[in-house]
Amino acid sequence: MSTESFLILHGIGNHRLPEHWQFWIAGRMRDRGHQVLYPGLPEPDTPSYLEWASALDDNLAAMEGDRRTVIAHSLACLLWMRRADGLDPRRRVNRLLLVSPPANEQVPSPGAEFLVEAINADAVRASASDEIRIVCSDNDPYNPAGASQLYAGPLGCPVNTLPGVGHITPDEGYGRWPSLEAWCRGATRELRADGSS
Repeated sequence: MSTESFLILHGIGNHRLPEHWQFWIAGRMRDRGHQVLYPGLPEPDTPSYLEWASALDDNLAAMEGDRRTVIAHSLACLLWMRRADGLDPRRRVNRLLLVSPPANEQVPSPGAEFLVEAINADAVRASASDEIRIVCSDNDPYNPAGASQLYAGPLGCPVNTLPGVGHITPDEGYGRWPSLEAWCRGATRELRADGSS
């Protein structure tokens, strides 16, 4: 029987509140018997790239199982894109989901160390062997031009653009997110705007 592990990475200012879809999906996957790592990254309000990258490396090293999935939201997407360039090949994962990756110019000033001036698309593609997918909104205040144009194009990966759901947080009704659970289980490749608080 194959085993799975999930690493869930939060963004700036996220203190892993129970109302957040990341907290919810962590519980759902644990209930299914999977290993779930949902670390509190250091100093979430004033993050350091080096500290977050170190925490990322430690958590990747702790992942077990035959299929390893990373789910990153907001600033953690930029963390992954930057870290992919120097990622130990042994730490590559099977699936990578980037949710609401922000544009550089919209990242709050405490997150300035995470800006990605030029994506190393080859490194990001090599960081996940089976699937890389972006999920974003068509009205994300942290990426007005749209993650589809800014990131999915250069990476050559599929994107699901959800209408009118902002930065995909509890403020937009994303506590529960059934289609994310279906994606985690491998029951669908598409994510829909079916979040509900």
